[in-house]
Amino acid sequence: MHKIIPVAGPSITDREISYVMDAIENGWYAHANDYVEKFENTFKATLGRTYAISLPSCTSGLHLSLLALGIGPGDEVIVPDATWIASAAPISYVGATPIFADMDPETWCLSTASVQKLVSPRTKAIIAVNLYGNMPDYEGLAALGIPIIEDTAESIGSTYQGKKSGTFGLTSCFSFHGSKTMTTGEGGMLVTDSKEIYDQCMMLRDHGRLPGDVTFQNIQVGHKYKMSNLQAALGLAQIERIDELVKKKRDIFAWYASALSEIPGLTLNPDIMGVENSYWMTTMIWDRSFNLHKLDVMQSLKERGIDSRPFFSPLSSLKAYEAAQDATRAKQENLISYDICGRGLNLPSGAHLTESCIDKITAVLKIIFQSP
Repeated sequence: MHKIIPVAGPSITDREISYVMDAIENGWYAHANDYVEKFENTFKATLGRTYAISLPSCTSGLHLSLLALGIGPGDEVIVPDATWIASAAPISYVGATPIFADMDPETWCLSTASVQKLVSPRTKAIIAVNLYGNMPDYEGLAALGIPIIEDTAESIGSTYQGKKSGTFGLTSCFSFHGSKTMTTGEGGMLVTDSKEIYDQCMMLRDHGRLPGDVTFQNIQVGHKYKMSNLQAALGLAQIERIDELVKKKRDIFAWYASALSEIPGLTLNPDIMGVENSYWMTTMIWDRSFNLHKLDVMQSLKERGIDSRPFFSPLSSLKAYEAAQDATRAKQENLISYDICGRGLNLPSGAHLTESCIDKITAVLKIIFQSP
């Protein structure tokens, strides 16, 4: 039986173990937030942002962002059709309407031209997703004059025009899920330069309590969106190693790019002028001439002991959104999303991978993708 090569996995060293053990042994009572504060301070300093709020997920960061902007029923928020549902679900949480924009075939991210066509008087925000470490046309999106919430769950370490991912949104929201480049197991971070947004989010993430309140006087109904000290200890060690973690992702991509260059008809993550990708996942699409669906390719890999993940399906194609106001239009108009999403997948990209592992994976791909 094959030993499965997993699709993702973290890099954990003695530093992470030491910090977490210290948090377990000493991080209580007066020290219960020591690692939370250290993690937030180090994270915002790394990005050059003014405020950072540690959270249980990126999804909670997007939710707080919408709430802090006062977005609710009757409002519209533009989001890419080609993304994971977590990018769009918070729009429904606040009672607003998701509007699904098409993909730019050059970046795989939000198409500025598609967004422009969808802007209406009810448009209150754009959620721009840095898909698979790629980055959209932030100059074009910013020129529209609509607040941008940056979903940077998959792109820590990427840059656009020399600026770091996580610096383009009114708020920018990160994920530290176990599959991500850096992890806290589950977790997230919201960063912003707006004191008003920061204050609103800090109150809303702690059941509507003002920061520092010890009398439990809630000023409104809020949410329980906080990170534990144990998770923050792990996160601190990871952000201190972020250059090393991103370098490994780029090494993995380079190994794939070299090996797969021998197979005509396969394309990896876009190489766009002005964007330096951190390659959270090495992602592959193939020419239509192969006539292969992503689920068939995944099954062929699985039978040979290789795990993979499908390119996200368009949100408008999901049962979860079959009754959504914009789903019918999106299915008819978002032709690029529907095309690319059906013929792509994420290759194993975990921090444990070696060049010899990737040689094994690419040998299998050469069998699957014989000349069409």
